[in-house]
Amino acid sequence: MASSALTPSGTSAETPAVTPISLKELAPWAVLVGLLTLALLYFVGAEQGATSLLAGETVHEWVHDGRHLLGFPCH
Repeated sequence: MASSALTPSGTSAETPAVTPISLKELAPWAVLVGLLTLALLYFVGAEQGATSLLAGETVHEWVHDGRHLLGFPCH
């Protein structure tokens, strides 16, 4: 017969300690995610015409369906 890993009170014998993540440790990741989100929003929503950073229609064609999905007009 197999032995149980639970103590008689119904809790496990070893409960792992959960350490909270401080805001100081989380801030660089939040900034990175925010910048990546803004870059993605720019390329999906505004990379065409007068505000274009890259020449040609390549970026527009790559994100074309995403533009329509998010409601950005493109043509």
